[in-house]
Amino acid sequence: MKIFGIMGYSGSGKTTLIEGLIKRFAARGLKVSLIKHAHHGFDIDRPGKDSFRHREAGAGEVMLLSDQRWVLMHEVRNELPPQLEQMIARLSPCDLVLLESFKTAAVDKLEVYRPSVGKTPIWPNCQGVVAVASDAHVDCPLPLLDLNDHDVVAEFVLKHVGLD
Repeated sequence: MKIFGIMGYSGSGKTTLIEGLIKRFAARGLKVSLIKHAHHGFDIDRPGKDSFRHREAGAGEVMLLSDQRWVLMHEVRNELPPQLEQMIARLSPCDLVLLESFKTAAVDKLEVYRPSVGKTPIWPNCQGVVAVASDAHVDCPLPLLDLNDHDVVAEFVLKHVGLD
């Protein structure tokens, strides 16, 4: 499986770009998976639901299964948080794994940068950034891609990981 990261500040357009990329990759027949890093605690479950009650009672893992999808919720209790490599290994085989917001991961990545967000670029102090996608001109020695041209960004990613 090829692995490529997309990172940038909140509000920079990562989700919109990733959605556009996944649509284009899937249209080419590629199987794509995504791992998103959530900076704060999150819960996909809701209080009162059976699965929520089971986790609250102490179940370490709860799997929800239907004929359309399944999800495995694993509670990190009295253990170290999982490493990215462990999570990638749990994915079903696919052509490409996209990582969202794993700035420190030792993988090649693209920074989504909008000057209008009001923050300085991450790429100068972040290893592995191989390109920048922006909606403005950025003085940068890396390839600068038009953030709003998902076709161009998709071609760059596929060529970079060897799936073109």
